[in-house]
Amino acid sequence: MQGRVLVVAGSDSGGGAGIQADIKTITALGAYAATAITAVTAQNTIGVAAVYLLPADLLRLQMTVVLDDIGADAIKIGMLGNAEAVEAVADVLGVYARSLPVVLDPVLVSTTGSPLSDRGALDVLIRRLLPMATVATPNLPEAEALIGKPITDLSGMRAAAAAILALGARAVLLKGAHLPGDGIIDVLATADWVEELAAPRIATRHTHGTGCTLASAVAAGLAQGLDLRMAVQRGRAFVRAAITAAPGFGAGNGPLNHGVTVDPSRLDRLH
Repeated sequence: MQGRVLVVAGSDSGGGAGIQADIKTITALGAYAATAITAVTAQNTIGVAAVYLLPADLLRLQMTVVLDDIGADAIKIGMLGNAEAVEAVADVLGVYARSLPVVLDPVLVSTTGSPLSDRGALDVLIRRLLPMATVATPNLPEAEALIGKPITDLSGMRAAAAAILALGARAVLLKGAHLPGDGIIDVLATADWVEELAAPRIATRHTHGTGCTLASAVAAGLAQGLDLRMAVQRGRAFVRAAITAAPGFGAGNGPLNHGVTVDPSRLDRLH
């Protein structure tokens, strides 16, 4: 087992997203997952019935005791919920994790459309956490919230990625699945280069937890010493394999199959 990832995120009782998806993904990719839980949710594939945010002091303590003992090679941040949680995470990162890769997935709304963070959390996230991010991994609605503008096409995605870089993130993986079409294009950007990563769209309703899964896969790769491009390529390949093998559970947006493996020879061709 190579690479330690501390995941800061909420719990999904349905097991398809959040901490549950994070642990499954990181483990499947051969890394070690430790956790700091921000919230407990009651949810399934149809929707979120309730969200209970844990106290910020408890979140801060979860992070510090893990980092003091087990340590981490990368940090993955998902659902935070309120401004107090964002402040707590930023405080801990500022002391314990200045040199670690940080994957920031700005989780604002669930796959089923339920809000998971308030406006105050978004404001503090932009001010304090984005400048700490090695890579931010928003989907289009999340990117629109970050920059305050609609994104309607690939040109808009490129402009949005540049705007998020200007807010302080060192890299952006902007996911394009919300745009219509038979294909999906993600934009991976840094201050020095921009790449468009295209793939055919998989016709399925079983996409619950794709964002959590991708961000955790990227974090696992960075923790294992992969460069950003390869970590993203492996992560995208893992997500596509997990969607294709989805078990079909639930009446709504069902979970992925996190037990899949990715062919290394395919990754060599993607690199």
